[in-house]
Amino acid sequence: MSTIPMPAVRPSDIAGRLREVRERIDRAARRSGRSAHDVRLVAVTKTLDAAVVQAACALGLSDFGENYIQEAAKKVAILVGEGARPTWHLIGHLQANKVKAVMGTFAWIHSVDRMSLLDDLARQGRAEAAMPELLLQVNLEQDRAKSTKFGFEPAELENALHAAAERRLPVRGLMTFPPYFEDPERARPYYARLRALREELARRDWGEGIEIRELSMGMSNDFETAIEEGATMVRVGTSLFGARMAEPSRDGQDGPKRGGARMAEPSRDGQDGLKRGGPRRRDE
Repeated sequence: MSTIPMPAVRPSDIAGRLREVRERIDRAARRSGRSAHDVRLVAVTKTLDAAVVQAACALGLSDFGENYIQEAAKKVAILVGEGARPTWHLIGHLQANKVKAVMGTFAWIHSVDRMSLLDDLARQGRAEAAMPELLLQVNLEQDRAKSTKFGFEPAELENALHAAAERRLPVRGLMTFPPYFEDPERARPYYARLRALREELARRDWGEGIEIRELSMGMSNDFETAIEEGATMVRVGTSLFGARMAEPSRDGQDGPKRGGARMAEPSRDGQDGLKRGGPRRRDE
């Protein structure tokens, strides 16, 4: 018998939302000439307890995205104890002093955003004999003063891929998130640009371990637009689990101010940051 308490989010609610999300993924994939099987649904479970993840697993979800390493590790341990072993994706900013902790917990890191992190991952991977599959985070904002501080600029990707190849790091594709727009069509140019970058980079031979095939882009507000532009992974939280309470920052990563929980702002991609020009969706 399970020792996990009943989830605050009812499984019946998750089931209905999951059915709707999968239908939307299917329609968007067909509009882009693809199958829904070409799109991996990563359920963002930041701040949700292990019981919610277990309920989602029972409904057939197998990929889960987390921001905070310590929070994720607790969920992983609980789920393993219950015999569940889903695939875990780190979608939040990864600090150098947390690299060791991701080894053996996460199968994917979506947020490789700087050259120094490539060194940290290579060094720790050799020590641990374990390495998640990696996505390079790309910052497509033209005005850097208004953009997040995280991510490679497009012009930096060539050097980043050469460095990854030299370190034998398994880079599998690219990730991005645009500013939050109420109208998802305004995000389309960002997603089209990332697809063009992937197509350009995939034509080149970067050496062993480098396969530029994945595009992680699209969240609850705009995942259909992202799929139409070629997304192979979408990061969806609110559309599956509803609005949630934001928790104080953990693991040294940016987050809501300390001093008590509050309702989360509209979310984007698992990385907390400053609003600009209206609410930002940052946690999926």
